Amino acid sequence: MEGHYGYRRILKELWPMVLMLMVTSVYSIVDGWFISNFAGSTAFAAMNIIWPAIAIISALGLMVGAGGSALVSKTFGEGDNEKGNHIFTMLMRLTFIAGAVISFLFILLMRPAAEALGAEGEMVRLAVIYGRILTAALPVYMLQMAFNPFFMVAGRPELGTITSIACGLTNIVLDALFVAVFGWGLTGAAIATAASFLVGGAIPLVFFTSKKNNTPVRFLNDSPEDWKAIGQSLSNGLSEFVGNISFNIVGICYNLQLMKYIGENGVSAYGVLMYVGFIFGSVFIGYNMGISQVISYKYGAGDTDELRSLLRKSCALIAVAGLLITAAVELLAPQLSAFFVGYSPALRDLTTYAMHIYMVSFLLCGFNMFASAWFTALNNGPVSALISFTRTLVFELGCVFLLPLIFGIDGIWLAVNVAEVLALIMSVALVLGLRKKYGY
Repeated sequence: MEGHYGYRRILKELWPMVLMLMVTSVYSIVDGWFISNFAGSTAFAAMNIIWPAIAIISALGLMVGAGGSALVSKTFGEGDNEKGNHIFTMLMRLTFIAGAVISFLFILLMRPAAEALGAEGEMVRLAVIYGRILTAALPVYMLQMAFNPFFMVAGRPELGTITSIACGLTNIVLDALFVAVFGWGLTGAAIATAASFLVGGAIPLVFFTSKKNNTPVRFLNDSPEDWKAIGQSLSNGLSEFVGNISFNIVGICYNLQLMKYIGENGVSAYGVLMYVGFIFGSVFIGYNMGISQVISYKYGAGDTDELRSLLRKSCALIAVAGLLITAAVELLAPQLSAFFVGYSPALRDLTTYAMHIYMVSFLLCGFNMFASAWFTALNNGPVSALISFTRTLVFELGCVFLLPLIFGIDGIWLAVNVAEVLALIMSVALVLGLRKKYGY
């Protein structure tokens, strides 16, 4: 991570991370496609009802990975590689232990959780089956999420792409076999996804423990708990955790509002929006995961000129990506809707209409996501968390309940756009207001 990062170097070194997240997003929606087309809209709605709760728990792994990798990168930039590897070892161990305990408790509470999230009738039974199978593999999935940012720290971002491809192929092949061929429905889809979780956690674990690992990042045999470093890592990654929790809480509220205004079809339509949004949003997530390690390294090395350069170039790249993504989604909305719910003309039309409104948010969301990642990389977790928390849990949550009172159903689809505008004002104010503190 030494030297200057121009546009060419940024794109060259970060495209594997972006591709990794895009591949991950694609295989994560495979369940949705198979369930929707082979098990029906009730099973599809049940999956979308329970998934936000699972995603909230798995975000613990993202918090450890994002915050810990920022601290390790900063430590490497300061020249203390051994301390950085002690932190890495300790955090991975903590992630697995915490994941195992939390997963056990959530399996026991799955039914009341499904009912509280709005599942009714047959949806409850299906949501419990899907949720329990996935939760059993959750500790390994949390490890996968924690490992992902460290591929960039290790200078091997392409390994993240390889891991994602392996996970995706596992999920797709098993979904086709269990759901389409054997007809196991939601149960088969859950088993396929759980198997992909195991693959995703095993590959980086094998790599980082291998004697052939010649990267700066490695496990150490003797790594006692350093609670100060744990606290700093969790604080750094708090924004990612809060952002993920907020996003999924907002998703739960969307589902509750849609069940109230439209019913099961509304939940299914929103599920499609989330899948499409996740695919294109992964461009920004992957970029932020990769560039954050560079920012942290430059910050640790005291290279303020490079920090200013990375800020300017990142904003330019995000602006271009946002325009391209928005144009692509607007043009392809009918085809994307038909891909998931083409079996129901009414549901397809509803989804297309909602997508045209909802996806305009991609013009702005990249800037807000980067602002949060920027402060995580600077090891300022509280400010990063403030952006994530306010953007979703305050602005968007408020809009999803307020705007339908004014605009009806359209208000639900408009909520994210209004929230992104408000969040952008806050993000710009924070980035400019704190520039003197960090010298950029």
